Amino acid sequence: MSGRITHSEEQLRPDPKFNDKVLAKFINCIMLDGKKTAAERIIYNALDEIKARMEKHPDAVDAQDEMGVFHLAIGNVKPFLEVRSKRIGGANYQVPMQVKTGRQQSLAFRWIISAVRSEKGRSTHLKLCDELWAAARGEGKAMNTRDQTHRMAEANKAFAHYAR
Repeated sequence: MSGRITHSEEQLRPDPKFNDKVLAKFINCIMLDGKKTAAERIIYNALDEIKARMEKHPDAVDAQDEMGVFHLAIGNVKPFLEVRSKRIGGANYQVPMQVKTGRQQSLAFRWIISAVRSEKGRSTHLKLCDELWAAARGEGKAMNTRDQTHRMAEANKAFAHYAR
């Protein structure tokens, strides 16, 4: 059923500590098995770590506070182009297409979370802190995923005329 309208955006309450809807959505994406308190603790501890890093290295990231770093990281990881598979005349083509705003945010969340979960050996809030810090500076695994997506779209721009 495509085209159905959900009220999830209206029903989403901002997070209790920073009063931010994007952070509330990120908490929901981090959450496993309905354990929201654990997800909140992970994210808030990561943001506290970022705050401590900003006090040590004030010039490392151009953001004012830990929420600025969070939003900068999400903004840097958001992809603008992606390739979609289209079947045309019996052949499949990787067609580059622009990414809609909601999908940009969900892909950024997904890439950051998968980068955090792929790394082993340390507590999750430290890995999340490292990934957000790196993404805010334009580095890290999530940024590599975004760059690969953009490279793939650039390599297949000969098929851009198939995009509708």
